[in-house]
This record gives sequence, structure tokens and C-alpha cells, in this order.
Amino acid sequence: MAREVNQLLGRVFAQRRKDGRTDLEAVESALRTALHQAGAAALNELLQFETPAADQRQLPCRCGHHAQYQEIRSKPILTIVGPVRMARPYYLCSQCHLGQFPVDVELDIENTEFSPGVRRMHALVGQQAPFDHGREQMQLLAGLEVTTKSVERIAEAIGGDIAQREQGEIQKALQLDLPVLVGSPIPILYVQMDGTGVPVVKKETAGRQGKTEGQPAHTREVKLGCVFTQTTWDKKGFALRDPDSTTYTGAIETAEEFGKRIYREALDRGWSRAKKKVVIGDGAEWIWNLVAEHFPGAIQIVDLYHARQHLWAVARQLYPQEEVQQKAWMKVHQKRLLDKGKIEKLVARCGPSTPAIPPWPRRFAPRQTTSRGMQSGCGIPHFAASTCLWARV
Repeated sequence: MAREVNQLLGRVFAQRRKDGRTDLEAVESALRTALHQAGAAALNELLQFETPAADQRQLPCRCGHHAQYQEIRSKPILTIVGPVRMARPYYLCSQCHLGQFPVDVELDIENTEFSPGVRRMHALVGQQAPFDHGREQMQLLAGLEVTTKSVERIAEAIGGDIAQREQGEIQKALQLDLPVLVGSPIPILYVQMDGTGVPVVKKETAGRQGKTEGQPAHTREVKLGCVFTQTTWDKKGFALRDPDSTTYTGAIETAEEFGKRIYREALDRGWSRAKKKVVIGDGAEWIWNLVAEHFPGAIQIVDLYHARQHLWAVARQLYPQEEVQQKAWMKVHQKRLLDKGKIEKLVARCGPSTPAIPPWPRRFAPRQTTSRGMQSGCGIPHFAASTCLWARV
């Protein structure tokens, strides 16, 4: 390794003596390449395994018989320092004809030509940006040449493993098979949830009806949730979310499955220790069905923005194609009733003949929550969608 570095430095100093210039980017890139090559050479030597001793040439096979040593076989591996070729013993069962590479299992490279470190890189770049952008990042930042398809496959495989472990934790939560949660009481713990459509490839929407009748779907709904705490207020009495207290969870799944997911997240955050428990959402029926199932007894808040949206929908049904009448109706029902938290009066004013209004009376209106010192908006999941999900398209 020292020899390669000295040779490179010799060329650099020779070039400086010749023209008095030093291209730092070129030098640091060349140094990285030289060090990677030296590291790959060392790793290549480390991964040359010898023929097993006579008493190690037989291994148990899962069929119940034994696999016998056959030969040393080689395999290319892309590592963090570059490509190497390893050689390791191969065993074969004469009964079921299943081959084994024990070294591959030990080194966590079974059925793959990427080292654990490179797979971790794949997963990191694959979850942050489009897969081809991830390929470019691997080349620029690590000097590794990979394909867009390998970034996709490895990122999705690791994501699948994570999802499987999450499902196991969710099932434990539902069965109340959880460790005892010990800790200080939490003054106020919030849960927010929402859903938004994200573009997906065609195979993900096959057979799904789009929003327009007769048209195929172009998006799938991802359900997002977050949990956070609040212990302070600003000078005007508005609740302030505690810095760095927010955790997120989400998936493209049914409302029933997502309910289990957000419930587990709330449990992990100390739902059972919260003195005041609050759930914030829009007027979507699936959200409040989940609240009733998983968070009974929690304070329920419909945020102001979505409450206004629903009220405008009522106005449009009452006065279709009559914009002036719609605005006049909203001036009374939004500004004088909804915005001031007079929800019971709003519902009473509308009467039974008015198009359906979500069941807000049993939930706090946004202005009521302000006077009670609680959060009233559910924009956090929307922000998560903008910053995380849309970065992938």
C-alpha cells in the first residue's frame, strides 16, 4: 500500500515541479482510487479460504443427511473498497443435491455478489432518491460502479426485511405482548394521521379504478402518521411542538393495517404514560374509525383547514353554480361559527335538510383547542409527504 501511495505522490510532485500547479480534486480522487485498490488487494487475500481439513469435510444438510466437500469455488464480490474475488469450499448433498457455501453464510453474502457494506449503501441511496440517482451517488461518493437495477432490488429487499420486522412488532403490540413501559409521565402526547396519493409504476395500479370514472389509477394512497409531544406555548398561548420529538411511520396499505401501525408507534412513544392524549386529523371517515378502535378516550381534533374544506363542500351542494350565494353562506357559517369554535350551533343552524356534515360536535374545533392549550393543525404528515415521498419521484 505504501508503495502505491509513494508512486502517486511522486507523480504529483513531478507535475508540480513541471508547471507549478496542483489539481487538488484530481489528486484526492487518485489517492482514493489507489487506497481502494490497495484495500481490495488486501481483502482479496483475506478471502482466499483453504481446503477444509479431513474432519471438516462433512456438514449437516437440512434434508437430514450430510453434505460432502466437493471443491474450492470462486465468486466475485463488490466491496466498499472495490471488486474482489473470493475462493471458498463448496459442499453438496448427494441425497437432495443441495449445495452449501458455509463461508457465504458466515460473511452474510449468501446468494449475493455485494458485501454487507455495499448493500447498506444501496439501501441508503435507494430510499432517499430515484434509483438511477442512487446509482450516480454510489459512483460519485464511493467510486463504485453499480446498476440502477441493483439499487432498486437491494433497496426493496432490505425494505421488505424491515417491513417484516415491523409487522412482528405490530403483532406483539396488538397482543399486548410488550415490555413494561417505564418512564416519566408525558404531559401531552399527539397522534396525527393523513393519506396522500403518490405516483407509482403501472404494475402497482393494475386493476385499480382512478378518481375519474372509467380511467385507471395513476397513484396509490400512502397513509402517514406521526407522534410528538408538547410542553410549551408561545406568548400568544399557541401550543409549540417539542423540538426533535416527532417520529413518523407510514406505508401503502389498508386503513385497517395502518391503524395497527400507528397504534404501535404511539405505544412505543409512551401512549400509556400520557396525561393528555390527543389525535388530530381531517374529516376522513377512515381516520376517525381508527381513532375509535385504537385510541378510545383520546381528545379528537379536526384541523381548521380541512374543516373549512368540508364546509365549502356543503356550500357548493346547497348553492351549485351560485358563487355569490356560496360566499354569503360561508361568511356566516365559517367566520361566525366554525372559526369561533361554535360547532354545535353550526350543526344546529344547518338543520337536517343540509348535506351531511362530519360528526364534529364530539370533537374540538380548532379555535377551542387554542384556548385549551393544544395543537390544532395536522400539517405534519403533509410536510413529511412533501419532503420524503416526493423526493423519490
